Amino acid sequence: MNIVIIGCGVVGAAIAYELSLVKGLKITVCDRQPPAQASTGAALGVLMGAISQKIKGKAWEMRQTSIQRYETLIPELEALTNRKIPFNRQGILMLLSNPSPSLEEISAWEKLVEIRYSQGWHLEIWDTAKLKNICPQVNNEKITGAVYSPQDRQLDPIALTLALVEAAQQNGVTFKFGVAVLDTPTSTLEYPSKVCTQLETTEGKIAADWFVIAAGLGSTALTAKLNQLIDIRPVLGQALQMRVGHPLGNPEFQPVITGNDVHVVPVGGTDYWVGATVEFPSNGNEIPPNQELLESVRKQAIAFCPELATATILRTWSGLRPRPEGRPAPIIGKLPGFSNVLLATGHYRNGVLLAPATAYAIREMIISHEVGSGE
Repeated sequence: MNIVIIGCGVVGAAIAYELSLVKGLKITVCDRQPPAQASTGAALGVLMGAISQKIKGKAWEMRQTSIQRYETLIPELEALTNRKIPFNRQGILMLLSNPSPSLEEISAWEKLVEIRYSQGWHLEIWDTAKLKNICPQVNNEKITGAVYSPQDRQLDPIALTLALVEAAQQNGVTFKFGVAVLDTPTSTLEYPSKVCTQLETTEGKIAADWFVIAAGLGSTALTAKLNQLIDIRPVLGQALQMRVGHPLGNPEFQPVITGNDVHVVPVGGTDYWVGATVEFPSNGNEIPPNQELLESVRKQAIAFCPELATATILRTWSGLRPRPEGRPAPIIGKLPGFSNVLLATGHYRNGVLLAPATAYAIREMIISHEVGSGE
């Protein structure tokens, strides 16, 4: 059975790898760019699972599935590829900084601690004394405590994606980079479902039994070719890499620190990623990076960890995140009107977090369909 995946960010690469573990599939991945460009190349790789406010339904299940899979996936990929994937297992520390946290806020966190405990996950609420003792780099009188999630993680999205590609290649997946899709001919087999038969690309025709659109912002144009427009809009994110010259706080304990949607991410030694902005298009889809917003993110990070004030900015970067218009993110499932075109796109700010669960979901749809149809 032939499967074509369009898009090789972290989601497309994760799908390719998980499918490559299934016997009897012939998998091709196309992307007009090299792997891990676009939103994957701009992501900070902060995996907020247990510390997220999602407690039930698909949103929580996908988070839980992904966080659990990463524990086995990272060592699996490192063993297969001999690549090192930076993977921070020291958890996420979320700072609470209301002028004075209301009893409602604290009780909401206490309730989440209980819910997570019942689900098999661990969260801790720290008071200011504990915070100061364990993370002395956090120094701001407005911070009234913190929630620590030891089982949440952070990883390097580019290193992860390149390892997924290499491992999938070892398992026989074909990757075609620098290849653009020109057209997607369809034929109607049974009303009302159509079947996509092949892609016409800049490198010729590629026929397949299944097509998976995992192209982020590129998914809009691809679905338009099939007359089933899925509207995905860009949201810009900017981040900084800063060098402090020494580790912040305890060198042996370097969790991701987050507060008010600003992340301070240790990336080995004395460097930290700080981000990210959330910038919507003002007219059309053009979003020039807003320097003031990036500066305000930097200042918020300094407010949490004053030592960042003297850090050197090594680089700044930005990327566009794919946000579905008028519907929740992500979009995973069949393209309306088609029996063999699957969508795995529009993950907005959670592409890295949800990539393993997305790959499982797509694999399940293909396998269960083939088993169900007796093929």
